[in-house]
Amino acid sequence: MTPPTEPFSTAGDPELGRLLKDFQQELTAIEGLRDRITSVVGRGEAAEGRVVVEVTQTGALAGLSIDPRAMRLGSDQLAAAIMEAAGRAARAAEQEANDMVAPFIAGTLLNEDDTGSTRWR
Repeated sequence: MTPPTEPFSTAGDPELGRLLKDFQQELTAIEGLRDRITSVVGRGEAAEGRVVVEVTQTGALAGLSIDPRAMRLGSDQLAAAIMEAAGRAARAAEQEANDMVAPFIAGTLLNEDDTGSTRWR
């Protein structure tokens, strides 16, 4: 009995070999993208730069810096400044992640919204 052939053998089919090579390159690129996205950290400031917040792409707090002069704001204003900086940081992280993903979805159905307009720019 002869052994079964390799299921992904490209012997004798150069087009299949090219397609598999392209697929492997794209898969490697997507894995690299995943790693880069997980390292995204957005930064936001408020209260004239006295409050600085950093968040991950998922919105998790990655850093918080409060200048001692910000303590003069009072608790309500300080809380508002922290929230403002956190919102800016989240938007910055989202934009960075979107910029990373955009080249991967350009020209695909994921690149259009319900009106057929491009979402990623």
